[in-house]
Amino acid sequence: MMCEACHKEPATVHVTRIVNDQKTELHLCAQCAKERGEIEMNVEPSFAFHNILAGFFEPETVVVSHPSRPAALRCSNCGLSLADYRRIGKLGCSQCYAQFERELEPLLKRIHRSVEHTGKRPKRLAGGRLDVRREIERLRRELQEAIAREAYEEAARLRDQIRSLEQGL
Repeated sequence: MMCEACHKEPATVHVTRIVNDQKTELHLCAQCAKERGEIEMNVEPSFAFHNILAGFFEPETVVVSHPSRPAALRCSNCGLSLADYRRIGKLGCSQCYAQFERELEPLLKRIHRSVEHTGKRPKRLAGGRLDVRREIERLRRELQEAIAREAYEEAARLRDQIRSLEQGL
């Protein structure tokens, strides 16, 4: 594949941008990519993705939403402390997500604007239990709203829908 800018050199830099759910791809040679500012040639060799995440925990950006949580909070599975996670920017195991959930949620919201995965997922899950669980969660929220509005007939209908979906799981 040739560079889309100069049409002379082979494309070695492939840039994919997604803006407003519109995907655009750009294939450039190293020189054109450098001229357009698509790549930075003076990147430190010690650069690592987890260092980017560690920067999100700088004191001026952290909002302490749970001051009662102990600072020495540790994962019961791998022993990683919250302080260690903030320093290295990587979790130690899958249980860390549950252990540090309250601390991770604001960070994930700031990075991704959501804490719910909305991207691709394995085909074996597509249209399966995950969709049903999300529907149940949505119906439960609607049920709570109906109860708050004292719309009891609607609440009963929603309750029955939830039960029906739960039996199918």
